[in-house]
Amino acid sequence: MSRRVRRKCVESKKKNKGILGSDSYLEIFDVGSSRLSRRDDEVNWTSLPDDTVLQLFSCLNYRDRASLSSTCQSWRGLGNSNCLWNSLDLRSHKCDAATATLLASRCANLEKIRFRGAESAIAIMNFQARALREISGDFCREITDSTLAVMAARHGALESLQLGPDYCDKISSDAIKAVALCCPKLKRLRLSGVREIDQDAINTLGKNCGQLAEIGFMDCVSVDEGALGNVVSVRFLSVAGTRNLKWTSASEVWSKLPNLIGLDVSRTDISQSAVSKLLSSQNLKVLSALNCPALEEEGNYPVYNVKGKLLLAIFKDIFKEISNLFVDITNKERDVLLIWRDLMNGDKNGNEIMTWLEWILSHSLLRIAETNPQGLDNFWLKQGAALLLCLMQSSQEDVQERAATGLATFVVIDDENATVDCGRAEAVMNDGGIRLLLDLARSCREGLQSEAAKAIANLSVNAKVAKAVAEEGGINILANLAKSMNRLVAEEAAGGLWNLSVGEEHKGAIAEAGGVTALVDLIFKWPSGGDGVLERAAGALANLAADDKCSMEVAVAGGVHALVTLARSCKFEGVQEQAARALANLAAHGDSNSNNAAVGQEEGALEALVKLTRSQHEGVRQEAAGALWNLSFDDRNREAIAQAGGVEALVALAQNCSTASQGLQERAAGALWGLSVSEANSIAIGQEGGVAPLIALARSEAEDVHETAAGALWNLAFNPGNALRVVEEGGVPALVHLCSSSVSKMARFMSALALAYMFDGRMDEVAPIGSSSEGIPKSVSLDGARRMALKKIESFVLTFSDPQSFAAAAASSAPASLAQVAEAARIQEAGHLRCSGAEIGRFVAMLRNPSSTLKACAAFALLQFTIPGGRHAMHHASLLQKTGSARVLRAAAAAATAPIEAKIFARIVLRNLEHHNGETSI
Repeated sequence: MSRRVRRKCVESKKKNKGILGSDSYLEIFDVGSSRLSRRDDEVNWTSLPDDTVLQLFSCLNYRDRASLSSTCQSWRGLGNSNCLWNSLDLRSHKCDAATATLLASRCANLEKIRFRGAESAIAIMNFQARALREISGDFCREITDSTLAVMAARHGALESLQLGPDYCDKISSDAIKAVALCCPKLKRLRLSGVREIDQDAINTLGKNCGQLAEIGFMDCVSVDEGALGNVVSVRFLSVAGTRNLKWTSASEVWSKLPNLIGLDVSRTDISQSAVSKLLSSQNLKVLSALNCPALEEEGNYPVYNVKGKLLLAIFKDIFKEISNLFVDITNKERDVLLIWRDLMNGDKNGNEIMTWLEWILSHSLLRIAETNPQGLDNFWLKQGAALLLCLMQSSQEDVQERAATGLATFVVIDDENATVDCGRAEAVMNDGGIRLLLDLARSCREGLQSEAAKAIANLSVNAKVAKAVAEEGGINILANLAKSMNRLVAEEAAGGLWNLSVGEEHKGAIAEAGGVTALVDLIFKWPSGGDGVLERAAGALANLAADDKCSMEVAVAGGVHALVTLARSCKFEGVQEQAARALANLAAHGDSNSNNAAVGQEEGALEALVKLTRSQHEGVRQEAAGALWNLSFDDRNREAIAQAGGVEALVALAQNCSTASQGLQERAAGALWGLSVSEANSIAIGQEGGVAPLIALARSEAEDVHETAAGALWNLAFNPGNALRVVEEGGVPALVHLCSSSVSKMARFMSALALAYMFDGRMDEVAPIGSSSEGIPKSVSLDGARRMALKKIESFVLTFSDPQSFAAAAASSAPASLAQVAEAARIQEAGHLRCSGAEIGRFVAMLRNPSSTLKACAAFALLQFTIPGGRHAMHHASLLQKTGSARVLRAAAAAATAPIEAKIFARIVLRNLEHHNGETSI
């Protein structure tokens, strides 16, 4: 799935203490480290060595760094040190022109900058960083030609420009030409998703950028392949994912490039002949052709064995191919990337190749994971997952991030239903990926924290991986990341906690790690921060609230107010759904804590849930109805829901859910069942037209649906007017069918009780045969319906009657014989039903009914409601004892004309009363 009381590090009366209010600093040390003491007398922050303070500053994002440097004079000087501001990552937080202007005085020597989005791209101009050499941007879809042209004009010393991996479809050849004219020192240019890069733009690059060694035109619609042959300085070229390339001419021209040593044509339609031509090039050393359909036809893999050339393809052992770059690697191919990092030496050419290889592999693997083409399971299991794990250990931060994103992506096979491939997830786990990801998540770099947390979240959908994450300390790490001031980090961490909280085994650990408070705080921190963080936080809280102990922690942390606020104010349907689900789970513990009442008493809660039942989104309607169902178990909530328009809303929901999911149908019927416990609500439901849709739901083949509908009809039938409506709307055949055919004992039981209410004689008092209580004529034969109903009630009761055991019980006064009958007749779930005094009185009255079937049914019902161990057995026994029902029960047990079932069941009820009376006296 999913999103603030902050913990202070130091408190002191001295002016220069307590300065670490930045959450980012706390999180660095909170995660997996106990070295930072929080006692006032442990650390004098102002006496720390300068290099320690500088190291501390380097771990912070730019906003926290600027804030911390303003706390005292000595730290102001250190905080403005050039070494802290020669590189800047703006992706952590929103950076607009005003923010950039405030930071400009610190950024005179800024050399490298990373940003996210068009607004930050525009803000870069305000830094006035004339010495800027590297610009890297994410989420660049809205960047236009004018923005890029101005960026290039302001930074003439630029050596590296990278925009992607998302598409830059508003950038054209004109902007690329402007970059070439303004940035003659350009050495690297990587652009993704440009629609067209024409001959003029490429020729301008070749003419004006004499040091341009690397070009990446990925996922473009059209690139002039002939013009690329004029950029003679290029050493590394990537056209991965680019369409409409003429491969015959491209291979001819590119094979003649004098300095080209690395070429990436992954995810293109390159032909086998073009590959052969390129590999014949004198200078080319590495050709990456991952996921190229023409080369990967099953059973027809081409054989390329060109000495001194590396071909990276799906059908090749990529680790082994890369190891060919090294002379002394034998039987260690899987560690080739790690070995290279350890052995980096004066071989500039080899280092450049490996650095480029890491970059293009991370980019291509991510793109392949995003598209999830068929037929690559074997590749992912045998080497794809291992490649991503190796790339996660790169010294290049963007490679690490993409590798982590690739891991998060390739395991997901159905994003909408949160389905992951078990084999892929466990391959990551078995290769040590969980520890690597958790180490990245503990990094002080928020980009890595975010992507690592995302990968952990997706992998944790698999139960085995979730267990491994918990055992490796991942819950504490995610709980701390959920406290981050960076919304993206907190969002992904909340997603991890959401998935980990699905199983019962991790809920307690999440609460102990402070996860509940962190998740609640996310909602208060970003009430309008977008659907991602709020949905994940609400989803995790919904899972946690299903646990009794955790539900109390959610309430104590302010979760009721936070979730009600989302239900009332948030416009995102995913957030509404999870907030309603969380409230439903909070309200599900009515017998063990006070959360049910607390939710109902929260201002606007019931009105918001009633409103959500009218949502256009089925999931929202379902969870809102479920919440109202649970809340209706509280007497005050039940009446308040009705006052908030709940009867009308839920009847309308039941009327319109005939084609909806079973979950929605069950909850709609369940909510009406809960409301109908009140006689006033029961009458209102009948008058509002609720009988017909409940009858329709009682005809459902789904056990959960028809069971809840039967419960609602049982309650409604207590009122004679509603009973007549049930008959008139054709409810008798539906209930008779349930009574005899449902696989659910509870559905059969409640159907039988509804029929008993309808034909115990009280319905005859409200209207003459053939007309309804509103005087609307109906062609209904009450006599025929009565005969059919009583026949099925009798059959239902007899299913719990064993002639041999009943005869033994009738002939003996021994408790054991009655206990045997009681145990055989017991419906376990019926012990959860709670009846009012009027309902118990109704069954007692049935014991005097002339119908022997109704007598047996009433005695059977009272047996279920009073049997020891039932949740409300003591309550029902008390009601019977207060009304002096024992006399009626003894009469029923001794009646000569009563059926044996009525007699034996009545005797068991008397025994139950004696048991409860003994418990009360004790």
